Amino acid sequence: MKTRISPKIIAQPARGLVDEQIYIRVSNLIPNEKITLRCLLLSEDNDFWHAYGLYISDDKGVVNVAEDVCLGGSYTGTEPNGLIWSLKPVPGSRPALRLRKHNVFTPFLLNVSVHKGHINGDFKDASSLALTVIERWYIAPGVSTVEIRENCIHGTLFLPPGPGPFPGILDLWGGGGGLVEYRAALLASHGYASLALEYISTQNTSINVNNIGTEYFEAAFHFLKSHPRVSSEQVGIFGLSFGTSVALNIAANRNRISPRCLVCISGSHAIKINGTIGDVFADLKKDAGKAIVDENNHFIWKEIILPRLADPSKKVKVGNIKCPVLLIAGDDDQNWPAVDSARDMGHMMKAAGNEHLLTTLIYPKAGHLIEPPYSPHTRFSNFISVFTQQKVVILWGGQPKEHSFAQEDSWEKILHFLYHHLYSSNIGLSKL
Repeated sequence: MKTRISPKIIAQPARGLVDEQIYIRVSNLIPNEKITLRCLLLSEDNDFWHAYGLYISDDKGVVNVAEDVCLGGSYTGTEPNGLIWSLKPVPGSRPALRLRKHNVFTPFLLNVSVHKGHINGDFKDASSLALTVIERWYIAPGVSTVEIRENCIHGTLFLPPGPGPFPGILDLWGGGGGLVEYRAALLASHGYASLALEYISTQNTSINVNNIGTEYFEAAFHFLKSHPRVSSEQVGIFGLSFGTSVALNIAANRNRISPRCLVCISGSHAIKINGTIGDVFADLKKDAGKAIVDENNHFIWKEIILPRLADPSKKVKVGNIKCPVLLIAGDDDQNWPAVDSARDMGHMMKAAGNEHLLTTLIYPKAGHLIEPPYSPHTRFSNFISVFTQQKVVILWGGQPKEHSFAQEDSWEKILHFLYHHLYSSNIGLSKL
């Protein structure tokens, strides 16, 4: 009786950045053999996430995930990175989870295994034929960090390797608050000095939304410009959700700061900051009753902001913006009226004669949380309400495959946009 050769699985790169495509190949299989590929990850919150795909080897006993069709499982079709973007909590996990990186100095570890036959989700008794581990990093070798705790500014500055000066990016996350570092770390890995700024605190008592106004963000912008390893005339702002509103507010106040460009994801100009962030939340709280709760008790918040688009006094004067803006939205965003806002911004900027500065990307069936590529799609998750400070489940929207495409496509366009507007001929870019 002929002894079977052990299957072999190779994943490349075995160690790389999270926005790199992975190539997975399984060999030494029996020709036309049914197998299941599974990816298993333990999050920093101690929850297991997994995804799996059903494949059939070719006549040489090989499965090439980048080229072969997945017949079922967590995804279908030819999806080179389907085992990553389709990750979901394993059955029996805590409800309404979201996968996020807290410590950028450690990688996500993806355990990719090969199993005999087609398995439909229950891996309790499934032994693996082969196993490999992939490291996915948000930070490249040589990127350094500086903890910023001066002039009341709280954040982390990520610096690419080398003396610089580098273009700078002020990185602003949304209403979930806290110091979110993973996107800034990834941007620094692509050659940008990136300041992840905390402005809504979940733990830091020195950050109080009732004391945070536009001056805080302007101070952070000026701090970044003045850093010796930052090119002072090449500084942009990157915002998501509420961070987009902040970016638009400070860019429209053209007498105070002059960003070189803006990247705005899943946000709206219908949030005007006249006082403090606390004042904004108090104003929005008046309309909190307009929120919709669906049949699953998931909150849909976009109706809170949508009526504000009809009131000019509620909107940022985006006609004042004098720098290029990349605006990104998903048309199934259930949290913010991002698409309606994008269209209204287009009309306002056209009326002001600066529509040539606006580039708008609207992605079908994408939701609110448009993150770096291959991040698992989260349609809904737990969230601490800014109105009640109670935990609720927010509906973000989106469909997994289409949302994954939006993340991959938009990130490529974001990097191109940033390179075009923040790097000039006299600044060298080293590929990290």
